[in-house]
Amino acid sequence: MKRAALYVIAGPLGIAAYGLVRLWGKSDGVYGPGFDWQAAHLVALAGMVFFVPGVRTLARLLPRSPWRTGVVALTFVGLAATMVQFGADIVEGLLAADRAEMSALGADFKDIPGVEVAFYDVVPQLFFLGLVVLAGLLAARRRLPWWSPPLLLAGIVLPVVTLDLLPIGGLCMLVALAPALPSVARQGERVTSPGAVH
Repeated sequence: MKRAALYVIAGPLGIAAYGLVRLWGKSDGVYGPGFDWQAAHLVALAGMVFFVPGVRTLARLLPRSPWRTGVVALTFVGLAATMVQFGADIVEGLLAADRAEMSALGADFKDIPGVEVAFYDVVPQLFFLGLVVLAGLLAARRRLPWWSPPLLLAGIVLPVVTLDLLPIGGLCMLVALAPALPSVARQGERVTSPGAVH
C-alpha cells in the first residue's frame, strides 16, 4: 500500500520539484545548458515515470471497463510523448555549448516531420486530458471528492499561463489526487489479506 500511495503522490511532486529547480536555475539569469537545466529536466522526467504506476494505481479503483482501459491507454500515450520531449531537452542540453546552440538543436529536432505534433503540441496533451478524465471517473464513483477534477485541471492550466507557476500547479495536482489515498490503502488491504484471491 505504501508503495502504491507513493506512486500516486510522486508524479505531482515531481512536477512541483521541476518547477522549483527551474526557478532556482533561472535565479542567476542564465538557465541552460548546464547543471541547473539537466537537474530540472531529470526531476521532471522522474515525475513522469512515477505517473505510470500512479495512473495504474488510480485506475484500479475503478471497475474494469472499456472506458477505464481507453482512458489509461490515452494517458500512457501522452505520457510517453512527454517523456520523449523531456529526454530530447536533456540530450540537447548535453550537446549544446550555450543557450543559442541548444535552441538551434531543439529547432532542428522539431523540424523533423511529425515531431512537433507527436512530442510537443498535440500528443503530450493526451496525458493531461486522460488524467482529468480519470479523476472525473473516480469522482463519479466517490473515490475522489467533486472538487478534485477542477483542481487538477487548474494545476494543469496554471503552467500554461507561465512555467513559473509549475510548483503551484504540481501542488494543486497533489492535493487533487491525495483524497484517493484511503481508497488505495483499502484496496491494498484487500489484495494482501489472508485468503485473498491473487
